[in-house]
Amino acid sequence: MTPELSTVSPAVNIPPAGTLTPGRLRAWAWHKQGLDGSLAGCTAEQVFARAGWARSVGGANPYLTLFARAGIRREQVDADVLSHRILELPTARGCTYVLGRDDFAWALKLGKDAAEAIRVLGRLGVDRGEITLLEEQILHTLAEAAAPMDPRQLKDELGDSIRNLGEEGKKKGATTTLPTALGILQAQGRIRRVPANGRLDQQRYAYELWNLPASPLDDEAARTELISRYLGWTGGATLKQSQWFTGFTVAQSKAALAAAGAVEVPTALTAAGGDALWMLPDDVERLAGFEEPEEEQIQLLAGTDSLVLLRRNAADLLASDSPGGDSAGGDTAGRAVMGSLALQADLPDHPILDRGRIIGLWQYEPGKERIVPWLFHAATPAVTRRIAEVEAWIREDLGDFRAFSLDSPATRQKRVDRLVAAATGSAAGS
Repeated sequence: MTPELSTVSPAVNIPPAGTLTPGRLRAWAWHKQGLDGSLAGCTAEQVFARAGWARSVGGANPYLTLFARAGIRREQVDADVLSHRILELPTARGCTYVLGRDDFAWALKLGKDAAEAIRVLGRLGVDRGEITLLEEQILHTLAEAAAPMDPRQLKDELGDSIRNLGEEGKKKGATTTLPTALGILQAQGRIRRVPANGRLDQQRYAYELWNLPASPLDDEAARTELISRYLGWTGGATLKQSQWFTGFTVAQSKAALAAAGAVEVPTALTAAGGDALWMLPDDVERLAGFEEPEEEQIQLLAGTDSLVLLRRNAADLLASDSPGGDSAGGDTAGRAVMGSLALQADLPDHPILDRGRIIGLWQYEPGKERIVPWLFHAATPAVTRRIAEVEAWIREDLGDFRAFSLDSPATRQKRVDRLVAAATGSAAGS
């Protein structure tokens, strides 16, 4: 039976819905994400605990997540990975995130059920016993190795123990039995991936033994923990948004929200058909006394930053006078490039923001060692200064800013050119 959620809690001071405007909620989420300077000087572990795990798809988002919030440079991040203070692990929805060591064990419990991968192999004629044997052979091989081994080295060492699944397997996303065995061992905390060159902004890995102690949380408790963390990271989210991030069913989501003591909070948009937000009681109380910052707070973030990705609500981060926003603002060239921005769940470029509001987009052009921005309105000194700071950081720490593993200067050039055209059109129309 699906649990019923309480929508009213007499012990919680819920702000009037009319006061929870889009602008106020943007600034609130900005604050909860620590993008207002409140995480300055924190460690990487502390940033991930407060702002949420950093999505890693072979891109530079984890580095910018930490630099934007706490000024942490790549050298320190890589040292934290090497010392296992932070690691990239498969967790919610089976996706990989970079997270702090206090979360390793219970976060692994949230990964994609290994049974699904086993079922796929079963349909290809591979039984569970064969995978179990391969797992043990992998563990033995890694135990004997002098250094972490990459998939090619494991294939060479294990030989015929790894079965090639041919064209039919390729169609089902399983070319050999090795990835499934490695995935199961990772989910169990028995092995871990090691970045081939120590950097997070690529997807070349080797593997080594780990033997992480299991979490004492059962599956239900782990789901409750994730919902509590998620609501704390976001400052509040709709039921659908929480389901997208967690991958939980409706029943699981409602049970976790109830166990976390979440409160349903109507907003200014709820009367117009928008969904209410589910929030932690303490955050509801804090939001009641929260005031939007008056001074600019400029940040350049990745398109996969937690501020955007946790709720996939780019439209909510656009002000009404932005191209693609609620009104007819914006120049013609800008509209041609980004007219559908508010309709997209994921941003096509990286955002430039001020107190939670998207005020422009950017890409990095490594050939010219520069950030190419498109600002919806004229740049203020604070915007110009922050662009220069992030540009220097990319040049000195990363060399390039990739959105994901297959992103390259060549594939990115069309995006860069479109931003240049939009910015030129904006300047001409101003």
